[in-house]
Amino acid sequence: MSLQDQIALVTGAAGGIGRAIASTLATAGITLGLTGRDACSLEQLVREIRRSGVRAESFRGDISRVEDVRLLALEVMNKFGACDVLVHAAGVFHMGPISKASVEELDALYRTNVRGPYALTQALLPTLVARRGQIVFINSSVGLAARAGVGAYAASKHALKAIADSLRAEVNPLGVRVISVYPGRTATRQQEKIYEQEGRPYQPDHLLQPEDIAKTVLNALALPRTAEVTDINIRPMQKS
Repeated sequence: MSLQDQIALVTGAAGGIGRAIASTLATAGITLGLTGRDACSLEQLVREIRRSGVRAESFRGDISRVEDVRLLALEVMNKFGACDVLVHAAGVFHMGPISKASVEELDALYRTNVRGPYALTQALLPTLVARRGQIVFINSSVGLAARAGVGAYAASKHALKAIADSLRAEVNPLGVRVISVYPGRTATRQQEKIYEQEGRPYQPDHLLQPEDIAKTVLNALALPRTAEVTDINIRPMQKS
């Protein structure tokens, strides 16, 4: 299915997986709205995409704040008039055993990883339904199976899975596709910090690359409307 001239909003586009997804969607001729925490990186990406001849606009806002999310949705509609693809790639990470991880950290994870995507999806759902659009949730491997030391983070990702699964059942009859992607360890700045916290050597060439996930997302979005990919588990080829 051609995605040429469709409109996509990508959260967390300033770096890592979100940036790779935005760059890859641009190669398909998709008009892009981008939001992220690092304004300088975001503007650099916008300039790069524009140089390729594709329209791109940046939007400011903190996905953890409901007021900012509502304003973001309004600005996207005012700028583009519609949205065909919504990619939730923004997220925060905290590590620590449940005995020590603070409730404040849990709340921060919930606001960004759960409440933000929920509120933004809700705000843009009318246009996504009207255009028979697609919604992508970038989750995590721990969103399927939690492990020690990441209980609070895993809880937020389990919640995100529940939202995506329920949403899919609600909007599939209206022609909207919902895709959840569960990457394993991916070579990003955040992953480098995780390895440092774990006291392990960081070897990015042994991990998934952000571009691997981006290409997988694009392929799923481009499937004919006779099919729907619901859940994608993607892992590094070289296992630790």
